[in-house]
Amino acid sequence: MKQKYPIDEHLEVPINGTTLDFRIRGTKTSNPVILFLHGGPGVCDRHFILRDQAPLTDAFTLVCFDQRGAGKSYTAEQAKRVMDMDTVVEDARIAVEYLCGRFHKDKIFVAGHSYGSFLGVLLCQRYPRRIAAYVGTGQLADGPENERLSYEFVVGEATKRGDKKALSDLKRIGPPRKGFYQSIDDLMVQRNYLNKFGGATYGKSETMMSSMVMPLLRSSEYSIFDLPRYSNGAFYNMRQLWRPVIGCDFMESVRTLDVPVYITQGRHDRNTPSELAKAWFDALDAPHKEWTWFENSAHSPMREETERWNAVVREKLLS
Repeated sequence: MKQKYPIDEHLEVPINGTTLDFRIRGTKTSNPVILFLHGGPGVCDRHFILRDQAPLTDAFTLVCFDQRGAGKSYTAEQAKRVMDMDTVVEDARIAVEYLCGRFHKDKIFVAGHSYGSFLGVLLCQRYPRRIAAYVGTGQLADGPENERLSYEFVVGEATKRGDKKALSDLKRIGPPRKGFYQSIDDLMVQRNYLNKFGGATYGKSETMMSSMVMPLLRSSEYSIFDLPRYSNGAFYNMRQLWRPVIGCDFMESVRTLDVPVYITQGRHDRNTPSELAKAWFDALDAPHKEWTWFENSAHSPMREETERWNAVVREKLLS
């Protein structure tokens, strides 16, 4: 039987010249709020959050929103517009302000995964006043080095496995130059092999179909009719935002954050290699910071070690 929640809302909220699609779930309006920033850019994950982080609803109100031009927030009109990171950060700032007002909070928590960790750090750097703490997972810190190490991982795995097709495909696209492949299609080739060789989910070989499309179709949060918008939104976001994302160097640009920082990182992450995030974290100046390793995870401890991730978040944010 499907569980019922006292707070279970699907809202379309006008924000910063567009409309963003929000999903809110919880048990008490008095509970602290966590805003989840999805990855991609443009790869919405409310269907995972509302499933895997459901046990947290006794203590937190969970909020997901499909970012500008992504998922349920995608429109053909938006897709005609130029979009930059300043606009997306401003969207997130307004979302935080909206939630503070909606739930009568001075501050809320922000959790960012993958690209959402890039957006989350920028949000915390620019607008810390309303943020109680930041939780990063699959933390991005150095775009060019990120892509170099990720490419080297798939080439190494293909070599060990004697996968001639993978080696041929990877040779064809070539290594990224200063973090960038020649096309998004080439990037997708690398990411497909990253999934296949367990660099995204530890010890598990996946495809884009099994890791992304099928979970959408099995979820009540998105329907088959949402798939075109979801796909179009992901590619629109990638075209608009990938250059500033992979151009990031937090070791230079983000040395201080004025909020508590909790990083929950998979030991085996080769999508956002953990050694880069750890070097940045170690150099970071913050009022409080804690790093937690997830030994049986790669890029998504929230899904790979769900019970432990939820327990860590509960312990850190409620203490």
